[in-house]
Amino acid sequence: MLNKVDAMKKAAGDKAAEFVQDGMVLGLGTGSTVYWTLKRLGEWVNEGLDIKGIPTSTQTEDWAKEFNIPLTNFSEVQSLDLAIDGADEIDPDFNLIKGGGGALLREKLVAMQAKKVMIIADESKMVSQLGKFPLPVEVVPFGWETTSQRIATLGVTPILRKKEGQTFVSDNGNYILDCPFGSISNPADLHKELKLLSGVVETGLFLGMTDTVIIGGEEDVKIGNK
Repeated sequence: MLNKVDAMKKAAGDKAAEFVQDGMVLGLGTGSTVYWTLKRLGEWVNEGLDIKGIPTSTQTEDWAKEFNIPLTNFSEVQSLDLAIDGADEIDPDFNLIKGGGGALLREKLVAMQAKKVMIIADESKMVSQLGKFPLPVEVVPFGWETTSQRIATLGVTPILRKKEGQTFVSDNGNYILDCPFGSISNPADLHKELKLLSGVVETGLFLGMTDTVIIGGEEDVKIGNK
């Protein structure tokens, strides 16, 4: 029996799967909501659905293999029909904060190559303004302390992400600094400022990239289009 939040995630994930058509090449996002999409797609693949996917993390790759979803890579395909991914925050303009799972760089690279980007989440991820969720910033390990100091000049105290007491390392071999800005009034300017800092690889701000949002609620699933 699923709890309330997981039920909302499953509802959103299942609904997203309905947009997948035979022959599509997909971007496969990361996270607990995308899990349900992958599970449903796996069932349809076993029934004859012809799709391929590019995973955004090793976790997603493992799930895809578990569910028998065929995988590909950017040496074989250059564009994706649809990317399906989750988010940590979604504002009214469909701007996002992503990276809570640590896959923000690959997620952004995949989203950039997709003809359409679909974001799926439970209703708790909808916010009036981005920033309450600490913004993940992926940085190179060498000199991360000085990179953190440069980020701090923007008015935040970055926190080095840890997992089970050890420094978290992304699938790309980088570190992640979680930056609790509290409120981000101009996401585009902040993204540009961060990207100009030496040592910063990518930010968790996904701006102007989302075409469709599917939100699982307690009573129904809402679909919003840009």
